[in-house]
Amino acid sequence: MRSALAVALVLSMLLQGCLSGVGGAIDDVVPERRGIPGGLALACLMDDTYTSMVVEIDHAPNRAPEASTVDLLIERLDEVCTKPGGITVDLQETEFDDLATWTADDVRRVALETRAAPPQDGDVLRWHILMPEGTYDDESVLGVAVNAADIAIFGESIDASENILRRPSAEEIENSVAVHEVGHLLGLVNAVYESPRDHEDKEHPHHSSNDASVMYWAVESSSLGAIFTGSLPDTFDEDDLADLADLKSGAIQATDQLWTP
Repeated sequence: MRSALAVALVLSMLLQGCLSGVGGAIDDVVPERRGIPGGLALACLMDDTYTSMVVEIDHAPNRAPEASTVDLLIERLDEVCTKPGGITVDLQETEFDDLATWTADDVRRVALETRAAPPQDGDVLRWHILMPEGTYDDESVLGVAVNAADIAIFGESIDASENILRRPSAEEIENSVAVHEVGHLLGLVNAVYESPRDHEDKEHPHHSSNDASVMYWAVESSSLGAIFTGSLPDTFDEDDLADLADLKSGAIQATDQLWTP
């Protein structure tokens, strides 16, 4: 029971953080058309203009992503995005501002300062992940998606979330956080579209009601908190994948896009 509760609390923190980031970005879009999470979903899903993709990961000296996280990000994106020129990850060790705590606006500012090239770079789509030292201003936050191409993942908070049994391990938590935040950049769930499938958690918008989806929100109870058993999910479920396929085909109309075919 203790390990199940630990998993529950980790997943709850994982998803709570990204909801704050998504909400903040939707309510306070910065002036230069950096958009909202999901604003470059069609650019990723389709290959009309962007035939290849780079995920730039700028990390603090002691915060390089796990190899499994890099591999998993490529695998998940390759499952849904059409990029005949390939999807690659560009790792850059970066000296960030000396911030003990980060806000969504800090993430937006530093992402703009550190990125190697703009998100829409010729025929290359570029998404950007920051992995700094420090924590979010709500220490329970593990990751945030702040606009159409920028994510931050807080490794210090991920490490602190690992229990003594390492079930789940910090590596597994990082895997799920990374895929979850990329899911928000893809527009999941109902961030830039309305799904014909009833799979959004109405109490926690833009999250799946299915606990087998990486986009799941673990709802806290009034006493013990969210109970989630088994391994942390790191895959999109059938409804997530169907939404993305419908966005790609045009069966679902996407809104708030920085690029359209």
